[in-house]
Amino acid sequence: MKITTIGIDLAKEVFQIHGVDMYGKALLRKQLRRSEMSKFFANLEPCLIGMEACGSSHHWARKLCEFGHTVKLMSPQFVKPYVKTNK
Repeated sequence: MKITTIGIDLAKEVFQIHGVDMYGKALLRKQLRRSEMSKFFANLEPCLIGMEACGSSHHWARKLCEFGHTVKLMSPQFVKPYVKTNK
């Protein structure tokens, strides 16, 4: 199956990646270090990427758009309902 949507949880060093197909089935759950992010997304087919708007999200949005991906930034108030635990 083809990954159509990816959610990214940004952090300082290790990012959480979750990818689903067009039916919502999870195809990808992965941890990526900051140094691995560009290489991983450069080799991935263009898809929709969602992430919480924060200080570094604009940098990553510009970087991922260069690889052909569509990036949507979400306000933190809309991301909070998806958080299952505090950390």
